[in-house]
Amino acid sequence: MGDEFSLIQKIIIWTLPVLFAITVHEVAHGWAALKLGDKTAQMMGRLTLNPIKHIDPLGTILVPGLLLMFTGFMFGWAKPVPVTFQNLRNPKKDMAWVALAGPAANLAMGFCWALLVKVGLVLATSDVAVAGPMIYMGVAGVLVNGMLMLLNLLPLPPLDGGRILVSILPPKLAWRVEKIEPYGFFILLGLLYFGIVMMILWPLMQVYMWSLAMLFDMPMQVFFIL
Repeated sequence: MGDEFSLIQKIIIWTLPVLFAITVHEVAHGWAALKLGDKTAQMMGRLTLNPIKHIDPLGTILVPGLLLMFTGFMFGWAKPVPVTFQNLRNPKKDMAWVALAGPAANLAMGFCWALLVKVGLVLATSDVAVAGPMIYMGVAGVLVNGMLMLLNLLPLPPLDGGRILVSILPPKLAWRVEKIEPYGFFILLGLLYFGIVMMILWPLMQVYMWSLAMLFDMPMQVFFIL
């Protein structure tokens, strides 16, 4: 984000999109699990859009705050919604649908935020004071949801992509992939540190942004204003 924004302005622009992105992502997992037979998230009060129920001190507060201060970009995660896979009607197959629900929710939110950007661009010709905040917050929503969706689709346990991979692999291979899960977070940190994750995700982010720009008939450059 450009230097013309103060820290307070950056917080205002990014906080709502980030909270919605991570909260709806987790609720989607719980909702899908409920529909497929597991009531764990419902019984633990996690099927709510109240972000307080989903806050992770590290992923929802500390990491986003540091990123915003030092990079101008805010990103984070929430406490995972508890799912008891053994309660699902078809645990191996249904695991994939539960895992896919989170990224699918982010994709849907990306469309909604892109629509807000489009409305802001239309209003910009007559009311810049109203249109500006809509465009900036909409762009933040598009970026956050795109990154959260694509990052979670990486085939690395415990990310959603890893759970999908385990679900579709034959039992022997699935068991080997599952054994990676305790080390998955540290592997992800290493991939992030060496820039490998962004090498993989950036081309996909460009496709994602181009698709939204084409769908809503607006210049792709608008997604680079922050």
